[in-house]
Amino acid sequence: MATYNTIGSAYARTRRPDPRIAARIRTALGDAVDVVDVGAGTGSYEPPGTVLAVEPSRVMIDQRRPGSAPAVRAVAERLPLRDGAADAAMAVLTVHHWTDPAAGIAELRRVARRRVVVLTWDQRVFRERWWLVRDYLPEAAAFDDGRAVDVDHLADLLGGARCEPVPVPHDCTDGFAAAYWRRPYAYLDPQVRAGISLLAQTGEAVIAPGLARLADDLETGRWHARHGGLLALKEADFGYRLLVADL
Repeated sequence: MATYNTIGSAYARTRRPDPRIAARIRTALGDAVDVVDVGAGTGSYEPPGTVLAVEPSRVMIDQRRPGSAPAVRAVAERLPLRDGAADAAMAVLTVHHWTDPAAGIAELRRVARRRVVVLTWDQRVFRERWWLVRDYLPEAAAFDDGRAVDVDHLADLLGGARCEPVPVPHDCTDGFAAAYWRRPYAYLDPQVRAGISLLAQTGEAVIAPGLARLADDLETGRWHARHGGLLALKEADFGYRLLVADL
């Protein structure tokens, strides 16, 4: 909670839901009539049937849109809900912030009657394919190594879940970490970085040298010489994964 009370103020501006990713999440939720969104943040991907959002940060709750589902301040590890409270429970890019992922996943399974949907990422793929952390910000990659939750472990905690790749569109409107993979200049914008917890939590002083190298490579054309092939792609896989578990 303290983290997002500090770094979450930019989320309503930089973390707008991407419709293609939203469609993937809604398809994964299937015919669920009512949904609980855990670690909901500003509520970017909540479907119309969301009955409750659970979010520990007041800063994030205050940025929720008018008319969105009611929100309660609580943590994933202790959901203030009865067993089987909703058809489905969802958690979008939040598990890595939980203090006890196993307890949080158990709570998702407890409150969902039929299905649990979790959007996360595979750190191994993320490290290998995302040029920013691989080539410029290894310090940020090291920070993620300490908080990323293994996808296979999450699938096991969910009691067995199918794992679906979620490619990132080249013009993704949700400014999460790898969203700007084809727009490298964006990472030089402090406001963009403020909406990416990986960069904000690693710290400006730590990532400043790598960003300086990026700026220089963009100015001299070295970035385009090395990564120009990306500019022809409409989407790319950087390790984001959708886990879908039927209960």
